[in-house]
Amino acid sequence: MSALLHDVRATLMPGFAGTTMPAWVRERLAGGLASVCLYGENAPDAATVRALADAVRAVRADAIVAIDEEGGDVTRIHYASGSPHPGPAVLGRADDVAWTRAVGERVGRDVRAAGCTLTFGPVADVNVDPRNPVIGVRSFGADAAAVARHVAAWTEGVQATGVATSAKHFPGHGDTAVDSHLGLPIVHADRTTLDARELAPFRAAIAAGATSIMTSHIVLPALDDVPATLSARILQGLLRGELGFDGVIVSDALDMTGASGETGIPEAAVRALAAGCDLLCLGTATGPEGMDAIETAVLAAVADGRLPEARVRDAARRVHALAAASPAPLPAGDLGVEPADLERIASTFSVSDAARGWLARVPGAERTRRVVRIERAANIAAGAVPWDPFDGSVVVEPGATPTLAPGPVLVIGKDLERGADSRATIDALRARHDVLAVDLGWSTGEVADVATFGASRAVGTALRRWIERP
Repeated sequence: MSALLHDVRATLMPGFAGTTMPAWVRERLAGGLASVCLYGENAPDAATVRALADAVRAVRADAIVAIDEEGGDVTRIHYASGSPHPGPAVLGRADDVAWTRAVGERVGRDVRAAGCTLTFGPVADVNVDPRNPVIGVRSFGADAAAVARHVAAWTEGVQATGVATSAKHFPGHGDTAVDSHLGLPIVHADRTTLDARELAPFRAAIAAGATSIMTSHIVLPALDDVPATLSARILQGLLRGELGFDGVIVSDALDMTGASGETGIPEAAVRALAAGCDLLCLGTATGPEGMDAIETAVLAAVADGRLPEARVRDAARRVHALAAASPAPLPAGDLGVEPADLERIASTFSVSDAARGWLARVPGAERTRRVVRIERAANIAAGAVPWDPFDGSVVVEPGATPTLAPGPVLVIGKDLERGADSRATIDALRARHDVLAVDLGWSTGEVADVATFGASRAVGTALRRWIERP
């Protein structure tokens, strides 16, 4: 194997399907691959995550084992049950940086106990658009200064445990109405606005010592006319040059439409490396043939002069430095903690006067007798993590109206303001029943009576206790 191929492999971070490590991953770890990313489909339980991480590091002791563990709705370690931590939007609403730092430490301990070394968080996006289809409650809020405070605190908390962080999605995915998994969002803000709003949390992450920063597949015409992941102006000029970031630049997954929809993954990999990415997240479907195609494309681009060999060497050097700093796992028994801070979580709920009236007139035993769950397609970033804290809910699609026995009804959903269909279901139920509508997503109060700004297991448990209390 050539030294250049060895370095190319160091820049690639594949995932894989299933709950056992494939032979092709094992072979590449022994031949230059320096990292693997674990996903929800690899995680039927926390013990399986740990077993996979141990298997990876048994082949390469310093391998980076990355995971999307944001501490809220997006969880991989607790994919089967939901996270036991409050998510970013809840922490932002509380606006107690000490609490945020403490939760970051808990997440860091979870990640290390799962055998992983890098978590793709914190989300540093300012959720400017309340109907953002992919960020929402993953953000610490809509105010840039507050988001910056909590990004720094969460980063410090996680990295105090030895786990590396990756602030995302640079230079800011909050002012979008398109999910970059499915399309190519465009942020039309001018440079002055971007400096004051989108970039403030990333400056805070860098000042807090964030080990890596993840790119976004969005176009910002004020900066460049190509997606940030593929833009040397944004990654080398802005992030490296103006902001002074010297850590590892990680691409968001290149299998997303915003990155490779027009070119395919091999060409997107070439362009991302040339732009300044050091570590390329590849998703779960790459497989050995896909890895071969990416390696071939990158080597050909170097040979053709489109991709400087020095750029590949520099990327590999940065990845190797991150791998060398990977911490040893904590005992696996530290996993599976129960939700904490339930009363504090409940204190962050947005509660209308109508909700207080419903709770006053509906006896405790009746409040959860008839629960309707409006179930829309799962956010791609979060996946199919359970979020309903109530037993025996009647599940309906947005727009459908179930027939229920007479009596008060509790309606729950996530991001109920996205589209008119959820509102139609709630309005139809209100015509027949005394309804309390609860949004476990991001809410402006247009539809729901109560908003929790998160749907982690911790938030759900807090909601149920709050609803059922006398």
